[in-house]
This record gives sequence, structure tokens and C-alpha cells, in this order.
Amino acid sequence: MASTIASGSSVARRLVMHHRRAGGQSQHSELLELAPSSDRIQKALIHARTHLANPLTVEELAGVAALSPRQFSRAFRAETSQTPAKAVEQIRLEAARLMIEDTRHPMDQIARESGFVDLRRMREAFMRQYGQPPQALRRLARAA
Repeated sequence: MASTIASGSSVARRLVMHHRRAGGQSQHSELLELAPSSDRIQKALIHARTHLANPLTVEELAGVAALSPRQFSRAFRAETSQTPAKAVEQIRLEAARLMIEDTRHPMDQIARESGFVDLRRMREAFMRQYGQPPQALRRLARAA
């Protein structure tokens, strides 16, 4: 069974079409990067991706995975090497980055739609992850 899951995971990685990045930026999907081995954790990640504008608490994600919050947190970390909160932030950053590069939506709208509490928090997350504010990424995307 484990080999079936592993081969299914490698097939899924090959079939995913990544968004093309301008200017030599890396092309990867945060959901693929996390690569959980269980359906429960995968289901919680998909739920997070499709409900980004929600607060997405551990309790909510654990409910989707049909686990207690404590069991969910342990299983999530064991399978992804990240806490649920960090993984949700990474998924939000990926979604926000794509919107910044591909749309002309105002930054505060992008922050809301990707689930950040406000523009300041999105900016702080961008600085931690990319070392530059979202506006700089937009300028780079437009210049390419």
C-alpha cells in the first residue's frame, strides 16, 4: 500500500501544470511541496486552499481531517515537517503572489482574498518569505 501511495504521489507531481513565472522565478506549488502521505492531511490542505479567506483554525482543519486538534497537529507535522499554521501561511503567500503577478487587484483586496487579516500582515509575511514587499513583486512581474 505504501508503494502505491508513493507512486501515486510521484505521478501527481508529474501531472501538475505549474504557473509559468517570469524572470527566472521558481515554479513550484506549496501544496505539492508539503506532500502529505495521508488522505486526511491532504484533504485538510485542499480545504485550506479552497477556503483561504476564512480564518482556518486548527480545529476547523482537524474537523475536515476527522481528527482531534491534537492528533491533527501531530500528524500534520509528522507528514509535512511544518505546523498547520505555517503551512496555511505558505499557501496564502502562494495565492497572494499569483494574484499580485496576474491581476491588477488592489493590494488590500489581495490580502483579504488570500486570508491575511490586513495588508500589513501580508506585507510582513512577504518580507519573511521573499525578502521584499508585495509591491516589489508586482513591479517585477509587470516589467517582465
